[in-house]
Amino acid sequence: MNIGQKVLFELKKEISETEYKRYIRKLIYDTHRSRSNIVYFTAPNMLIAKWIKTKYSEKLAHLFELQNGVKPEIEIIVGKQTEKSPKNITKQSSEKQHSKSTHLNPSLTFESFIVGPSNQFAYTTAKSVAEKPGQLYNPLFLYGGVGLGKTHLLQAIGNYHLSLGKTVIYTTLEQFMNSFTSHLRSQTMDRFRDKFRECDLLLIDDIQFLSRKEQTQEEFFHTFNELYNANKQIVITSDRQPNKIAGLVDRLRSRFEWGLMADIQPPGLETKIAIIQKKCELDGIKLNHEIINFIATHMGDNIREIEGTIIKLNALSSMLNQEITLDFAQNAIKDQLKEKKENVTIDDIVKIVSKELNVKPSDIRSKKRTKNVVDARRTAIYLARNLTPNSMPQIALYFGMKDHTAISHAMKKINEIIDNNENFKVLLEELSNKINTDTQNLEN
Repeated sequence: MNIGQKVLFELKKEISETEYKRYIRKLIYDTHRSRSNIVYFTAPNMLIAKWIKTKYSEKLAHLFELQNGVKPEIEIIVGKQTEKSPKNITKQSSEKQHSKSTHLNPSLTFESFIVGPSNQFAYTTAKSVAEKPGQLYNPLFLYGGVGLGKTHLLQAIGNYHLSLGKTVIYTTLEQFMNSFTSHLRSQTMDRFRDKFRECDLLLIDDIQFLSRKEQTQEEFFHTFNELYNANKQIVITSDRQPNKIAGLVDRLRSRFEWGLMADIQPPGLETKIAIIQKKCELDGIKLNHEIINFIATHMGDNIREIEGTIIKLNALSSMLNQEITLDFAQNAIKDQLKEKKENVTIDDIVKIVSKELNVKPSDIRSKKRTKNVVDARRTAIYLARNLTPNSMPQIALYFGMKDHTAISHAMKKINEIIDNNENFKVLLEELSNKINTDTQNLEN
């Protein structure tokens, strides 16, 4: 085993198995060109090369230093290496990577994005922009809540262009501001403007943080104009529409509305299930249908949080050498579920159940015994028991029942219905999902 293989083996111990399989194990150490002060690896494509260079070059250099006492420069070469000298390769590779893109995650593509009713319009417009940049919708303004897929679509557009050899700049608004401030202080604004104005595609994440940043707004205004006038595509994401970003000057707000605005809504239950299934497929994680439904129903609508939960379950399962069962999953994420339960009230549940089942809230809490009211009451009780931290006596008091035994009886009855009626089970899952989603949206 050569030193490069040893370093990759050590890195494997410190990162997730998924990232190792997807990226690191595809690296090939170049024993002929590598020296103590400079190390060469070959990657299969530009996306993987850029991702590893950005995320792991410092760590790789440190691991080499632990092996031989010298901290080298790390170079990731794409494809076959030529007979040119290492010095020339270093310069050309570095320049090429710098001009191509900044910080794109190669796994965020259109192919890995799960499309559903909540994001269909945003997905379609993003794909159209990728295929015809600067022609259809410029700028494209994607907005929606946290963790719904805005960044995924933004980077999918970037990765599509990168595969065509285009120059792509992806940056968060915070990074843009930091870079602007740094170049302003060092009196190197020409370099800053060259970077952001001489690209084929500019992708800006979280533009809402431009609020009340007057000097940065002025600079971004001119950057926007330069790119727009040159028919270069601009794509922006935000957690809200331009007219709801406080402290944004009118001329920028107007420009953000020139092209097309597309919102991403919280995903429905079916879309979340599809997302979880896709994540499991990509990462080689085995979860049965019952566990997938449980996660989709109880974890809200933040896709990043859901994906983090799946990774956590897989890591715990591997460390403890235990199969992932429903009980295992419930226990592993009980703290997260407890926090979500504390945010849900019985009033929230009754309000949604009454709307979905077409029964008045007052009837659900009454003594009425008509079938539709009894069914709605039992449903609300079941959801209150599962989605809130309230005890059975507390729930009994809310619904005007004698004591906790009435709640226990209602729970037993509804569990019997669940066992014999798959449609009713699906309804409960959809109601649970809606309650968790609506509560989370109110917090945001």
